[in-house]
Amino acid sequence: QVQLVESGGGLVQAGGSLRLSCAASGIVFSRFAMAWYRQAPGKQRELVARITRGGSTTYADSVKGRFTISRDNAKNTAYLQMNSLKPEDTAVYYCNANSVWGEYWGQGTEATVSS
Repeated sequence: QVQLVESGGGLVQAGGSLRLSCAASGIVFSRFAMAWYRQAPGKQRELVARITRGGSTTYADSVKGRFTISRDNAKNTAYLQMNSLKPEDTAVYYCNANSVWGEYWGQGTEATVSS
């Protein structure tokens, strides 16, 4: 059974930081590209950051220079370091694993940034 379990969300003041983690099980983690999406209230889910199997990264323009995606294949875990947080970063953040073998989603972790 495939599981992606996010953690690390919470309430933080504007300008603060959070580090999200996504622990994967039931998949060969190194074979999957990993990504973080977010969905704010009343808005569509959007891609925040993505990291390929080889470690190449891409970011949404809104988070470039503030967020960093990384992965640790030995720990089957992906991370999203979020710095200089803004109220508009408030959302539920979802972990995504994608490969030719399938696509999987976590249950989400909520990050709230107060002004």
